[in-house]
Amino acid sequence: MIAKKEDFVKAISEAISKAKERKFIETVEMAVNLKNVDMRRPENRIDTILFLPHGLGKPRKVGVFARGETMIKARNANADIVLSPEDIDQLSKDKRKARKIANEIDFFIAEAPLMAEIGKKLGSILGPRGKIPQPIPPLTDPKPLIERLRNSVRIRTRDKMTFHVPIGMRNMSVDAIAENALEVMKVVENKYENPHPILKSVFVKTTMGPAVRVI
Repeated sequence: MIAKKEDFVKAISEAISKAKERKFIETVEMAVNLKNVDMRRPENRIDTILFLPHGLGKPRKVGVFARGETMIKARNANADIVLSPEDIDQLSKDKRKARKIANEIDFFIAEAPLMAEIGKKLGSILGPRGKIPQPIPPLTDPKPLIERLRNSVRIRTRDKMTFHVPIGMRNMSVDAIAENALEVMKVVENKYENPHPILKSVFVKTTMGPAVRVI
């Protein structure tokens, strides 16, 4: 492990103590800076959805594209929005509404047969935002995936050497936030054969607070 739990506990505690009290509960964020890797090559980029063992302190919003029975199951699972094939067609004609939904929803799930239509009609909106749906087989109960995504974050470097990811809320225990941070570090370690020369630095901060270096 490149960084230990105690490293994160110390840095997160310092970041929270240095941050002024706000009228809202701040998110605790993590910035990972890489080096010695060619991000122009797609195989070197990180693009993954990571389940955080302690969640973010508030559930992420999940939308489902579905038909028939799967649509009913998605509603029963309290998906934040459930979209039918007809909705896909309507959103393709109302880009403003489509952008609004894409910005509000953190993750999307879609029945596999709908993926081509979604890509054709909404791909230009969902793709750049990293919101292309995760496909599921027809008639699959989406509830387990919805519940998992509610406690997940997306790590996406694109062609940049730095990525930012939320790892908790200020009112969560420092231990829980630190354990979430370690899961992010595992992504870096698993991506690169030798992560030590790849990792330049790691910082943590609250939304509006000062950054504190971890490593």
